[in-house]
Amino acid sequence: MTARVLVVDDVIPNLKLLEARLTAEYFDVVIATNGYEALKICERGECDIVLLDVMMPGMDGFEVCRRIKTNPETFHLPVVIVTALDQTTDRLRGLEAGADDFLTKPIDEIALIARVRSLARLKLVIDELRSRADTSASLGAAAFPVKMDNGLGGRILLVEDRPNAAQRIQSALGGRYEVDLETDAHQALFGAAETDYDLVIVSIGLADFDGLRLCSQLRSLERTRNTPLLLLADLEDRQRILRGLDLGVNDYVVRPVDPNEILARVGAQVRRKRYADALRSKVMAAMEMAVLDPLTGLNNRRYLESHLSGLLDQAAERERPIAIMILDVDHFKRVNDTYGHEIGDEVLKNFAARVKRKVRGADLMCRLGGEEFVIVMPDTRLATAENVGERIRSAVAAAPFSLTGDERAIAVTVSIGIADSVGGESVADLLRRADQALYLSKNSGRNRVSAKAA
Repeated sequence: MTARVLVVDDVIPNLKLLEARLTAEYFDVVIATNGYEALKICERGECDIVLLDVMMPGMDGFEVCRRIKTNPETFHLPVVIVTALDQTTDRLRGLEAGADDFLTKPIDEIALIARVRSLARLKLVIDELRSRADTSASLGAAAFPVKMDNGLGGRILLVEDRPNAAQRIQSALGGRYEVDLETDAHQALFGAAETDYDLVIVSIGLADFDGLRLCSQLRSLERTRNTPLLLLADLEDRQRILRGLDLGVNDYVVRPVDPNEILARVGAQVRRKRYADALRSKVMAAMEMAVLDPLTGLNNRRYLESHLSGLLDQAAERERPIAIMILDVDHFKRVNDTYGHEIGDEVLKNFAARVKRKVRGADLMCRLGGEEFVIVMPDTRLATAENVGERIRSAVAAAPFSLTGDERAIAVTVSIGIADSVGGESVADLLRRADQALYLSKNSGRNRVSAKAA
């Protein structure tokens, strides 16, 4: 997986060395020799990942990172801080500035390529989600979040069968995260699928199970596919670490584990997961808004028109019947004129809920618009659909609709038209016949069920 990497360093030999290493792995490289130049490149959208040296004149790497992460246009860019200072205070400063990762000089080439690949894969996913979220705004969804949180306060599953190692990690994370320890890989797989974890930490050296296989299984399950994975590895596990990153592992920590390093890496993974989850939530909300009626919660006309054709095709292929029912609330304009549109909306909402209780879970109920509704009934012949229609008509007329905070109740009836098809008929033709049956009910005095066979 390729990406455009911005390398920021005021020392030209360091720039050339990193450029050569990354170019050899087929990454595109952009260079900057100071923080101001780097910020302009980021703001123009000319990079996917930032490798940022700390020690620079004018504006150091920490300040550059902070500005990237506080700018709504650039905060989503992964930033890797590169430093010759391997001190705890420097890692904490980088974490506070919003850094996503750390590399210490002299840079380990395997670690460099592994981490850039991992961040490139993440950036691709985030970019796709951002694009969908932008599109969703045109459908009426709220704008997606403009900043990530601090990545604290989540729930983590630790899969480690070495008691001392598990205790050290729990001690490092326990003050900021809820850490569940599991020593058995099989139980860990079930636990991860059943619980909404923010991160799963897997020891690559489990005694009775291959840690990489567990990671692969977690990536293959729908429930855990987007859960970040962090490997615990030893220095001699380099090739297996690379294999893990190819399998979709997000990050790794080499033993002996530095408490501040694992805290920083966990925080970065949790922070990114929450941001991605928020984007997915906005996209799903937009999709729902596109196909759901906001008043009744039923599917809308757009969904019906796109879905009914497929249902008719399936019925024709299986040579099975399908029935469609159009319902129209009788004299609904009088309700609006007499009680107001707010009361009318409440009546429609209650009407939809009452009718839905009378149909099967397999049936599709939609609001066609205004006071008209449609029910699509797969595997249903005309006579059966008529019986269902009569049951619905009786349920609606049986009791007036009570109003929230109002002692009044409004009596409502419904007219229903039904048609069925056994294949070979278009959506428009089927709806037309059901509509003709509906008008027959209205012309016959309303509060009736009429059917029109093919």
